[in-house]
Amino acid sequence: MNLKVGDIVRFERTFTKKDVEVFTKISGDEGEHHKHPDKLGRLVVQGLLTGTLPTKVGGDYNVLARTMNFEFLRPVFTGDRIHCEVMIEKLEKKDKHKVSILANFACKNEKEKQVLTGYFAGVILTGD
Repeated sequence: MNLKVGDIVRFERTFTKKDVEVFTKISGDEGEHHKHPDKLGRLVVQGLLTGTLPTKVGGDYNVLARTMNFEFLRPVFTGDRIHCEVMIEKLEKKDKHKVSILANFACKNEKEKQVLTGYFAGVILTGD
């Protein structure tokens, strides 16, 4: 495992109309704002689809999440480029195969406006 306390993991993503359409089918979140574009031709991205951004860290580092907390601050629209920063707050070896993790995250749009903040806690399976 190559994470340490204080590390910041950064990445970005632009959600597409197809992303929203697929998530609408999977989640059943069929609000009109997810199905009908605004005056600029954009759809509103579901909050939980936006919430998948920090879960990328989970996939990259084999984290089994136990707790996730989200604060949705602004809507995200298709075509918005979202930058996400995840900061590792705590790592604690639990046993030979597990390390507990606590991290916070902040996601901003290309206008540098925060759209999502929160934290997650879980366990990293080290395989050692």
